[in-house]
Amino acid sequence: MNNPTGLIDDYIAMWNETDAGRRRELIQRVWTERARYADPAAQAEGHAAIDSMVAGVHQRFPGHRFARTSEVETHNGQLRFTWTLGAAGKDPIVIGTDFGTVAEGRLASMTGFFDKVALPA
Repeated sequence: MNNPTGLIDDYIAMWNETDAGRRRELIQRVWTERARYADPAAQAEGHAAIDSMVAGVHQRFPGHRFARTSEVETHNGQLRFTWTLGAAGKDPIVIGTDFGTVAEGRLASMTGFFDKVALPA
């Protein structure tokens, strides 16, 4: 893993990108072709499914942004970090921890856990 922090910062940028073309470019740069994503609310495998999943999050939470809130820890091709999802100037509605595997400098898998969920009514 040459630059795991840069990889994860691009991963977070992918979640925040509302322009579909730029988001697909980030997905190709960040993920392996057969990458898998899973969290308590969604699962996706492959670039098209990941793109669709992220677009769905934008539809459900317009104006919300993801932010990395910890350093990226790595060992043996694996990584972890914490993040938040929230609207500017407001408390986050989700706080989470992601665990990923890296292959050839890109994400091969990511598993997300929600540490705190405070969804708006």
